[in-house]
Amino acid sequence: TLFELLQGRAKVSLEGVLMSMPSPSVGLGFTGYRGPVLHFIGDPVTKEPEKNYEYLEDGLLVVSGGKVVACQDAVEAIKEFGNDLELVDCSDKLIMPGFVDCHVHYPQIDIVGSYGEQLLEWLQNYVFPAEAQYGDADYANKVAKIFCNELLRSGTTTALTFCTVHKESVDALFTAAQEKNMLMIAGKVLMDNEKFAPASLREDCHQSYEESKALIAKWHTNGRCLYAVTPRFAVSSTPEELELAGQLCAEHAQEGVYMTTHLNENLAEIALAKQIHECDTYLGIYDKHGLTGPKSVFAHCVHMEEAEWDRMKETNSAMAFCPTSNLFLGSGLADLQAVHDRGIRCGLGTDIGGGTSFCQLQTLNEAYKVGQMRDFKLSPLAQFHLATLASAAALSLDHRIGNFLPGKEADFVVLDPCATPLMARRIAQCKTLEEKLFVLSTLGDDRCVAATYVMGVQQYQRVPVEGSAVGDDSYQLC
Repeated sequence: TLFELLQGRAKVSLEGVLMSMPSPSVGLGFTGYRGPVLHFIGDPVTKEPEKNYEYLEDGLLVVSGGKVVACQDAVEAIKEFGNDLELVDCSDKLIMPGFVDCHVHYPQIDIVGSYGEQLLEWLQNYVFPAEAQYGDADYANKVAKIFCNELLRSGTTTALTFCTVHKESVDALFTAAQEKNMLMIAGKVLMDNEKFAPASLREDCHQSYEESKALIAKWHTNGRCLYAVTPRFAVSSTPEELELAGQLCAEHAQEGVYMTTHLNENLAEIALAKQIHECDTYLGIYDKHGLTGPKSVFAHCVHMEEAEWDRMKETNSAMAFCPTSNLFLGSGLADLQAVHDRGIRCGLGTDIGGGTSFCQLQTLNEAYKVGQMRDFKLSPLAQFHLATLASAAALSLDHRIGNFLPGKEADFVVLDPCATPLMARRIAQCKTLEEKLFVLSTLGDDRCVAATYVMGVQQYQRVPVEGSAVGDDSYQLC
């Protein structure tokens, strides 16, 4: 069993290798990944959670042509597929669907961990100067590649990503994502309000509208790329720009174009937004311009009024929960109980660079703590459901990704629960799956990502470092 393997083994430490070329064997016949497998069929926060997830101690994930063919008991699957099956041994790991990041800013990678400010001052002092550089296509291309590599290094295979106001930033991100065949949602940021947007990032709203239309035509459904109309937030857009954003959404609704923005993140932001737009509620600003709905994803939702929760539910709009960012910027604690009670579609976001880690394991760590502070227990099963199927559903992608049902796109991560000496020791004490998952989410980070696969192709792998070992007493401290 996995427990027995983890109790008795010594394992080597690892460093990352990003794949520039796919494995030559992938896509030819059937490839079976054998080891413990966990995926979710529904929400485990129910009276019968065992009906909403599948855990196979000795499972086999069978992939062909970039799609999931089967996920079942390994012994039975090997009998069924016979000699057509190429096996990959993951027996001491944990195979899960790739993580989904519902809110992240790729241009903010170089300002992660910037000290001492809350949201509005942080934007002016750190974010806006950093984002002003992305009109340089060469610079944008370089950072976009680093960004995609960091996602893969962290086990994330899909993201809803903010770019900047520059069309070059959008082209750069989608090009980098296509090189790895990643499922990526992104869009050009809209900012035209001279009361908050600096001149270096401020753009005429009609120009932004025209450039957005051209980018939608160029990138939406181009490979695995999807487009999101992206007003930064109500503070940096005039009513005219939000109206044009709503027009874009309406014009491209049949094509499935997304809308994403920020909502109720910070108390000073909320007051300023209501003042600028003369509206009683923050969500009401977006709602009156046609920016709510099933393809609308609102980041944060920390300081929500009852009427706003009700309207989120009525419009089937989705929320991106960003705990590391909310804590780092001192924004507040999201109300997970309200999300659960109302059945709001909710996914998990790292929110780099307000957030402090690309890795959803660390984001889950902070998510649990936010729940604790609000007297809401986020169970280990609920945590990993949130990072996979729930986030896919929040992005209206659960028909394509998020679990291992046959026909789903084969984006998955191979996790190492014993990636550090402390984790190996702690895992050895665990008696249940839930205990092991909780250790993984509280002590885990990108070192736990042994491999990341996109459409069945290995795009990242951690490799042994000669002469080092962790997981037992053989490692040495210098």
